Amino acid sequence: MSGNRADGGAVGASLEIACDESGSDGENLTGGNTDVFAHAGVSLSMASAEAAVREIRDRIRSPAEEYKATHLLREKHRAVLEWLLAPEGPMHGRARVHLMEKTYFVVDRALGLLLDDAAEAAVLFRAGRPVFGEDGWRAFLEAANQLLRVRHDGDPVDAFYGTVSTLLRAHPGTDVARILEQLATTRPRAVAYRDGFLAGPPLVPLLNPLLPAIVRTAALWSGSGRPVHLVHDRQNMLTPERIAWIEDTARLAGIGLAGLRLVVARDDARVQVADFLAGIARKIASDELNGRGDPALTALLRPYVDPDSVWGDARSGALLAAPVTG
Repeated sequence: MSGNRADGGAVGASLEIACDESGSDGENLTGGNTDVFAHAGVSLSMASAEAAVREIRDRIRSPAEEYKATHLLREKHRAVLEWLLAPEGPMHGRARVHLMEKTYFVVDRALGLLLDDAAEAAVLFRAGRPVFGEDGWRAFLEAANQLLRVRHDGDPVDAFYGTVSTLLRAHPGTDVARILEQLATTRPRAVAYRDGFLAGPPLVPLLNPLLPAIVRTAALWSGSGRPVHLVHDRQNMLTPERIAWIEDTARLAGIGLAGLRLVVARDDARVQVADFLAGIARKIASDELNGRGDPALTALLRPYVDPDSVWGDARSGALLAAPVTG
């Protein structure tokens, strides 16, 4: 997706991108309130963003002090939502959104940690539910989530490898069984991972989607070679130490991230527009993922979606223009 970035604010020679997220449930990726995480970035001048927010207010006419994506997603405001996403709207060519299918993110992280081979994640993810059944697949996802998250109940290592053993006995001789057999040998690595928490929580939790999404957003906008400065809504997760990690990670990956600063969303119309896009994209993508998609809205969202979104479901991924990883 190529965008007209000329409208974006500039800091020196860098491009300024305003960002926000939707769907954050921390590390609870299998039992939270949402099944999709979205991180949006917009390249709008302050004047253009303020004009867009004013137009939305004039069209919706809600008494709310702060507008959110939920206002736009109400059926009575369908025309406003379509205007915002349309090619003639204020964001087209100036906004992008990175999507994460949360359960796929869990599988990807688990196999990356335990097997050093996240490529098998797509195989396991696509075959897991058909082979294990709904209950078996849910048990695997929840056990993997508990193993990887910092906060947990009971012994997550025993629970995970017990689940792997049960599924392996029940479904031998399949491609999925081959992956389970590999996982069954990785207990020492899982124990070492959990032991690493004894000294305190890690700076970058493996299952938190926000930090890698910010790095990816920087990569999306710096592809032309112009350095990018990100302006992000304040988040408790974005401590100075984690911001330094984001900047260091981007630099090591050759991403032109010039810096990241935090603002209060209600004081920056550009971040408000990013919040609109993130919330809208999360809802449209979730509906598509669950088989209740709106073809017109999915088509309107499609030009904004990062082609390297972390997405495992092939059918919805193709419709959202988020190719399946793997």
